[in-house]
Amino acid sequence: MMKAILQQLSDHLTLSRQDARDVLVQIASGQVNNSQVSAFMTIYLMRNVTLQELEGFRDAMLELCVPVNVDRPVIDVCGTGGDGKNTFNISTLAAFVVAAAGQPVAKHGNYGVSSVSGSSTVLEFLGYRFSNDHDQLQRSLDETNVMFMHAPLFHPAMKNVAPIRKELGVKTFFNMLGPMVNPARPEYQFAGVFSLELARQYAYLYQQTSKRFTIVHDLAGYDEVSLTGGCKVYSQAGEQILQPEALGLTRVQGDQIAGGKSVEESARVFENILKNEGTPAQRQVVIANAALALACARQIPMIEAVAVATEALASGAAGRRFQRFMEINREGR
Repeated sequence: MMKAILQQLSDHLTLSRQDARDVLVQIASGQVNNSQVSAFMTIYLMRNVTLQELEGFRDAMLELCVPVNVDRPVIDVCGTGGDGKNTFNISTLAAFVVAAAGQPVAKHGNYGVSSVSGSSTVLEFLGYRFSNDHDQLQRSLDETNVMFMHAPLFHPAMKNVAPIRKELGVKTFFNMLGPMVNPARPEYQFAGVFSLELARQYAYLYQQTSKRFTIVHDLAGYDEVSLTGGCKVYSQAGEQILQPEALGLTRVQGDQIAGGKSVEESARVFENILKNEGTPAQRQVVIANAALALACARQIPMIEAVAVATEALASGAAGRRFQRFMEINREGR
């Protein structure tokens, strides 16, 4: 089947939803060799994924994933990655701010591809032990309002292609899927995506579900709210361009929210922000993203959500949540 699919794609044809689903199932089951997988992913570096293909890929990933059952409404706070901006771990920090504000978070993450440090990268560096044990995840959610799911442990397809993605070193269609295939199937979703077209596709697909969602694409190219300028926001209420001033926050420069040049530097930035030792720009960007997630889950005005997020970070509550999160999950204890 894979040879036929590659020929079809090389002839500039697209896949049906069913064919997209079937080919990803084949990849996940190990029936496709590495060269074919690499060729398949490379094709999608040269052209956009269609809506039908995205649906099919999503269907396969959710069908094959290790499911996680949660007993409360949770939100995922994540970005697709792949924007090439190498920012610090904004969405991961925002997740702990959201949790500290009282909203449970089921975060889905992975190693960085186009940046030095993805969410899994920084957490592992700081001592987090990845697990797909349900009791461990539930305890983390109960005690800290955060559970973290390292994608390869829950998605066979991601695990099988991880070495190829690492060798390619650029975003692939798997980046597009990350927020859509959270194994906890969260009731609320705050997702940042790396292109405007993908933001529109996400919005369309989420509108077909009962999920409450906020999808953002920063107009400067970031897969999160950067506060460097306007940000396109999609939700059930429609779409808008959100400026930093509308959040009561000031604009920042791109170099002010850059990540470290190494995982160690990124981890230092991460911990400093949770200790309230980050720069004003770093704190504001984390607050902005946390606020949009809170506004999505609680359906509160943006300005109110900013105030709640600011308090959760400034009071040290987010830092304390993170400390407890690491105590529970470090070395499986």
